Amino acid sequence: MSPSPVDPSDPVFALHRGGKLAVAATVPLTSRADLALAYTPGVARVCEAIAADPTLVDAYTWVSHTVAVVTDGSAVLGLGNIGPRAALPVMEGKAVLFKQFGGVDAVPICLDTQDVDELVAMVTALAPSFGGINLEDIAAPRCFEVERRLTEALDIPVFHDDQHGTAIVVLAALRNAAAVLGRKLGDLRVVLSGAGAAGAAVTKMLIAGGVDAARVVVCDSRGVIHRDRPDLPPAKAELAALTNAHGLAGTVADALVGADVLIGVSGGTIDESALARMAPGGIVFALANPRPEVHPDTAARYAAVVATGRSDFPNQINNVLAFPGVFRGALDARATRITEGMKVAAADAIADVVAGALTPEAIVPSPLDPRVAPAVAGAVADAARREGVCRAPAT
Repeated sequence: MSPSPVDPSDPVFALHRGGKLAVAATVPLTSRADLALAYTPGVARVCEAIAADPTLVDAYTWVSHTVAVVTDGSAVLGLGNIGPRAALPVMEGKAVLFKQFGGVDAVPICLDTQDVDELVAMVTALAPSFGGINLEDIAAPRCFEVERRLTEALDIPVFHDDQHGTAIVVLAALRNAAAVLGRKLGDLRVVLSGAGAAGAAVTKMLIAGGVDAARVVVCDSRGVIHRDRPDLPPAKAELAALTNAHGLAGTVADALVGADVLIGVSGGTIDESALARMAPGGIVFALANPRPEVHPDTAARYAAVVATGRSDFPNQINNVLAFPGVFRGALDARATRITEGMKVAAADAIADVVAGALTPEAIVPSPLDPRVAPAVAGAVADAARREGVCRAPAT
């Protein structure tokens, strides 16, 4: 008999025993009158009203403040394709963060399929119970199609956090890093190592936020992505058409010659010798977890500003700075989708929280900073209203 994978002395297992979530009632149930209002016969009147006017679901159910956290378990943390059951602790944790930082209720939903058609059909069928869909830990390239099809099919926000949450916080961090160094985003030469879900989204977000697309080079495990490289899948072909206007080819080390910024979202390793070829006084965001593409201490020898995805070094690029406020703002505005403008507004709001006290070691707020989610929510809601993607208020 194989030994148990559970260590009873490990406090992590103690904390997770029984799960991290529970359902709590928001109405009293202490008398027959309470029961008659909360359930039958009173509840029937609310059902009839919603049947007559479906928009009332926002006002008279939990839809206005609840999202689904949906995964197929195919790309969980750095653990890979571990399946829906093993993914559930992460989805529970995500739901806890939603509630703690954004006041958003969230329900983990782990689906036992990795077929795109089935995923889209299942989430579409579940959607009437929720005000938004947060896709989580779905592997590329499948995640791109799932998100696209759900966005087209549903009239509620759909947001793949591994892509867009990361991209929002990276843009905020790069905006402030450039400010610390007295640089302009449009003047920076940027190299991204990683062309999966996060890499593609970061690239597009940086360009939407003011980085010059012609000065961006994206690399994958085979090297630089460029227009003449054969056999590019559609998502990478799109990146090739969007970036690298000068047609640079070669390895990530070749791309880094003279570069101002390195953003690593690949989980690979970048040699110190490649960093030494960057322009002096630059920026390195090595975001792979738990092992960054280059150790922060090594990066600091060559860059003026260094960020990671880890909590034990300064400048943690943490998605919790983005997704609670993004969904809070989208729900508050009754947005039907999350636009590029809403995401840029979220990044600007995150950056502005610490804009008055920037140092090379503090370019983003702490993930625990209570100012962040309200600032992001307000900016996202305002952007949604400006862009006209809001449903009429519920009555």
